[in-house]
Amino acid sequence: MKAILFESPCEAEKLYIGEAPLPELKEKEILVKVKAFAVNRADTLQRIGKYPAPTGASQILGLEFAGIVENPGQSKLWKKGDKVFGLVSGGAYAEYVAIHEEMAVVLPKNLSFVEAAAIPEVFLTAWQALCWLAVVRENETALIHTGGSGVGTAAIQICKELNVLPIITASKEKHDTCESLGAKLCIDYKTQSFSEEVKRFTSGKGVNTIIDFLGASYFEDNISSLSIEGRLVILAFMGGAKVNNVNLANLLFKRISIHVSSLRSRSLDYQIKLNKDFFSWGLSRFKSTQLLPVVYEVLDWKNTGKAHKIMEENANTGKIVLEVS
Repeated sequence: MKAILFESPCEAEKLYIGEAPLPELKEKEILVKVKAFAVNRADTLQRIGKYPAPTGASQILGLEFAGIVENPGQSKLWKKGDKVFGLVSGGAYAEYVAIHEEMAVVLPKNLSFVEAAAIPEVFLTAWQALCWLAVVRENETALIHTGGSGVGTAAIQICKELNVLPIITASKEKHDTCESLGAKLCIDYKTQSFSEEVKRFTSGKGVNTIIDFLGASYFEDNISSLSIEGRLVILAFMGGAKVNNVNLANLLFKRISIHVSSLRSRSLDYQIKLNKDFFSWGLSRFKSTQLLPVVYEVLDWKNTGKAHKIMEENANTGKIVLEVS
């Protein structure tokens, strides 16, 4: 089969379409002909050698896709020709991908392959952060950093559906999209202090939950922005991983809990449970358009390098999706 290949570490321009072995199906896996896949930050980091694939995962890039079942293997859940989308630990940048039968999700009739490919990684990550780690509650307030990102746009919508008030940080040009999805306050991180804006908006109480991707560079202001018994969920360290001179008294005084997590390295059993939990709640909402995949740009997969550059420049609002031609 054809796949997007690279020799790590490399620049985005070095990604190319080459030949790769067809995936060998493991127990309870099905083979899917990929019609579209989406780009994630993890892909760009893996390409430059900073985020290796988990043990046993495909070395081919790609965590989310949509396509048509080519070989259902021994599965009784799927048949050849079924339209599905889903999350994998790697291998989606290819003509064919293997996925566990319980990680595949039926494609709603109102969604295209492109739209469906933009759903799994970001919505599952947002659901894990908000509902499994922070355990948000109705009428609470959540601050979502990088609100214009794929996970950010998903988190805004989930908050809205759960009656949690979303506040976001993003560059000014991404505010309109975030507001249209349900953000109640948009903070321009380039020109405004988010901690000051949060205090003003919440009358000094702070937010109940923060979803963060920056890590060290935002840590002090995040703690300042949290309410009593607030929850900080850190999903990445784009602003550094080492925090110096931390005053733990601030955490104790507010009884703050901190969660640091990733999804890709989680066990298959964990991912299956998360997948079922989210889509039992969310799939009907995609069908009714209460939830929407946010697609920034669609490219042919021969332009995967361009897609990586767009993400690395933080130019996208929502997802970048590649069609397999």
